[in-house]
Amino acid sequence: MNRIEILQKAVRRFTDARILVVGDVIVDQFIWGTVTRISPEAPVPVVDVTREELLLGGSANVLKNIYSLGGRGAICGVIGADAMGDRLVELVEKLPAPVAGLVRGERTTTVKSRVVAHGQQVVRFDREERGVPSKKTLDAMIGYLEAHLHEFNAVIVSDYSKGVVNEPLMIRLHQLRRGIVEETGRSLPLIVDPKPVNLHRFIGATVITPNNHEASVMSGMEIRNEQQLLAASRSIRDEIDCEAVLVTRGEAGMALLQADDRLLTIPTRAKEVYDVTGAGDTVVATLALGLATGCSVLDAAELANHAAGIVVGKIGTASVHADELCGALQSEPTGGQ
Repeated sequence: MNRIEILQKAVRRFTDARILVVGDVIVDQFIWGTVTRISPEAPVPVVDVTREELLLGGSANVLKNIYSLGGRGAICGVIGADAMGDRLVELVEKLPAPVAGLVRGERTTTVKSRVVAHGQQVVRFDREERGVPSKKTLDAMIGYLEAHLHEFNAVIVSDYSKGVVNEPLMIRLHQLRRGIVEETGRSLPLIVDPKPVNLHRFIGATVITPNNHEASVMSGMEIRNEQQLLAASRSIRDEIDCEAVLVTRGEAGMALLQADDRLLTIPTRAKEVYDVTGAGDTVVATLALGLATGCSVLDAAELANHAAGIVVGKIGTASVHADELCGALQSEPTGGQ
């Protein structure tokens, strides 16, 4: 069995995985239209709206990617007691995924609205409330973790700096995860899509996936070449004692550092880049599915790299299907260097 066949077999095992996603839940609203004139009121385009679309965003888009790739899972996050919260619940149920971990808090549901004309984003406007949730909301989230964490094969923390990934929640998540590993003897990979300001909250993670800019901020180092990238990745790995650092680098692909101190570079698989919205969500979803079903970190990173190459060729908050990923593996060479 060659390497391509091994990776394709791994994708087919995704159906055995059950992943919990913890983090900031977002509704992505897309307003599509055309532009044929400039406003007489100001030098801005006038968009004639043709359709609107609501999609799962943030950590909810990670969950969507898990399902589209054949896995199953659930989400733990905060939404508002409002109409957008209702719509988000409906979208999650259509996956179909359980919604018991979606806690109705006192804040409004986070909504990112994008106006797109002729395939180009014209403007984005956000409606959100940041900050640590109330004690009541936080207790409800922790209660969900205490009751259900043992049901999953891997955990993803998707941090968009809205306040859901906070100190008390992460402390309890780490405690529960350690308890499950000690009691059962099985692994429970923790994959983190981080924000730099919260790095200390992710001590002991299996893999952390900053982009190039985030890795620079986290390490306090400039990254302009592979030597600097290696130093920055080592700094992050050692600071939070994680097993691996996977730096996403856009058109330069990815770079993986593990305990052996070798920086493995993985070239990008994207043929055309139309929209990078949600690409990070695709990476962590694929990575978690690979680790949950027995892949090495390198093989899981290869799969994530191919999946990202597919999703950036789509417009909007897109996801990747298992057959697409298998097809991409068939048509491209694989392997880090």
